[in-house]
Amino acid sequence: MFTARDSAEIDADVESVFAFLDDPRNHAAVTPRLEDVRDVERLSNGGKRLAYTYRMAGLGIDGEIVQTVHEPNERMTFELRGRLTGTIDLTFEPADGGTRLTYAAEYDLPENALTALGEPVVRRFNERQVRATLDAVAERFATGAD
Repeated sequence: MFTARDSAEIDADVESVFAFLDDPRNHAAVTPRLEDVRDVERLSNGGKRLAYTYRMAGLGIDGEIVQTVHEPNERMTFELRGRLTGTIDLTFEPADGGTRLTYAAEYDLPENALTALGEPVVRRFNERQVRATLDAVAERFATGAD
C-alpha cells in the first residue's frame, strides 16, 4: 500500500472549492494523468460513481470510483476499484479567507506497474501527483478560472 498526503491553501471560499471538486469532470482537468472520466452517476449519498482511465508507466489503467463520503463543504472520500485500488480523501477547511484543501491517498498498484518502476519510484510518483493536483486546483482559483 502506498500513501501520499499533502495540503494547499486555495484562494477561494470552501463552498467554491467543494463545488468545483464535486464535479468529477473537473478532477480530470486538475489531476495529471487522469485521461478520462465517464459514465458519471449520482448516488443517494450525494456522491458519484464513475468510470475512469488513468495513465501510469505507459499503461492505461481503467477502473471505477465510488464516492463513499459526501459531506458538503467538509469532506469527500472516494474508493478506487479495478486494477488500481485504494482510497482518496479530500478535506476542506476555512483558512484565512480561503480554503485549506488536504488530499490523502492510499493506493495498491497493479503488480506490473510496481515491478516495472520499483517501490521508491512509485512512492515519489504518487507524492508528486498529489502535489501537482493540489497546485492545479490552487491555480484554477488563482486565475479566476473556476
